[in-house]
Amino acid sequence: MAIDKPYLTGHYTPVADEITATELTVEGTLPPELTGRLLRNGHNPKPGVTPTHWFKGSGMVHGIRLREGRAEWYRNRWVHTPALDGAPYMTDHGPDLTASTAGTHVIEHAGRLLALCEANLPFQLTPELDTVGAFDFDGKLRTAMTAHPKEDPVTGELHFFGSSPFPPYLMYYVADAKGEIVHSAEIPGATASLKHDFAITRHHVVFIEGNVTFDPNDHSGIPYGWSDAQTARIGVMPRGEDGDRHVRWFSVEPGNVLHVGNAYEDGQGRIVLEGPTVDHVGFQLSWNWWIGAPGRGTEPVTRSYTRRWVLDMAAGSVDEQIIDDLPVEFPTLNEQYLGVENRYQYAVSFPDETGFGGYGLVKYDRTTGARRIHQVGDARMPSEAVYVPAAGAAREDDGYLLTVISDLKQDASQLLVLDACGLDRIATVHLPHRVSAGLHGSWIPDTGLDGADD
Repeated sequence: MAIDKPYLTGHYTPVADEITATELTVEGTLPPELTGRLLRNGHNPKPGVTPTHWFKGSGMVHGIRLREGRAEWYRNRWVHTPALDGAPYMTDHGPDLTASTAGTHVIEHAGRLLALCEANLPFQLTPELDTVGAFDFDGKLRTAMTAHPKEDPVTGELHFFGSSPFPPYLMYYVADAKGEIVHSAEIPGATASLKHDFAITRHHVVFIEGNVTFDPNDHSGIPYGWSDAQTARIGVMPRGEDGDRHVRWFSVEPGNVLHVGNAYEDGQGRIVLEGPTVDHVGFQLSWNWWIGAPGRGTEPVTRSYTRRWVLDMAAGSVDEQIIDDLPVEFPTLNEQYLGVENRYQYAVSFPDETGFGGYGLVKYDRTTGARRIHQVGDARMPSEAVYVPAAGAAREDDGYLLTVISDLKQDASQLLVLDACGLDRIATVHLPHRVSAGLHGSWIPDTGLDGADD
């Protein structure tokens, strides 16, 4: 009997075709400084294709072009990689790094749009979302690239890593503001643990290894699983040319982290790291959902709770605690505060493992401990909240949150623009069809694409 695939139903039902629509209907008033593109990626298999794991679905990028108070267009395009046409990842000569789903994230750096998937090379896109092809930084990237690179808001450098279940387990790279790789190093002491995200501070790079590690006996197509024998660890490396010679690994409580909220050095020189974390039960519920197996929760990440680690480098100790009991994922922030202490953080809230609670957008005040939730409504699911600063912003939360809503009752989607301070709705852009639930995205101002026009 066939196992049903939750990642092909409901909010996750794939979009069946590529379209372009212009002059979208806007309710409210779009701030004129929102001139650019909101891009969002996600796994979206072609009609007739049933992947064995949600993460195996081909990537589709959705784009919404805003300009001076108007919503000029919406378009969605599959990322046309060899895998979209059925090319295998594993070949007789080893992995084909171009056979990518390219379905996890989409970013801009040095004027390039890159669709990312952590097992492969990036794929470059045009401003209109057509696929240019695999991008290997002029031959200097010979490994896969994480889907979660970090752009230093001060230097414009792009920090990223490539991980593998086989040696070398972890490679670290820095590309300068022009998009050229200027540093790479193998990180000593790393293991085959799944490394999905990481963090940078002003002076350090922070790697995370959880209990999820390479499992050759897994047959879902994503060969990873929970292992009590795999020690959960945080690796801290000084930034700089010889930082890989001074990596320190700290053991932490069992768990698995997919996404980092932020990291920074506090006033005492300690490193503070935060991110949603699942325990063994939470991981298995999510994994069963992702592969469509029995014993899953109503949604993935139903036991994902925000955890804080404080690493005292001088004492060699780690203090850690769960700081909120609301199931959340997709943490975001005002990225001008990436790597330094931030007061505000945003996330998407999920129903718990019993199905209790709805979807919403959450704002955390890390100074007061306050939590505010914008409820998006019944049968409506928001995407990751992308922060965009307001013109002349004077405060950390003086800006906007952009999220795409999947509305099952209306079989439709909207782009919501919220005030990042109070989470009040400012504008709604009606999209021409429902956008399936996906993963990560970026706001790309026109200046990031050299004023690209259509």
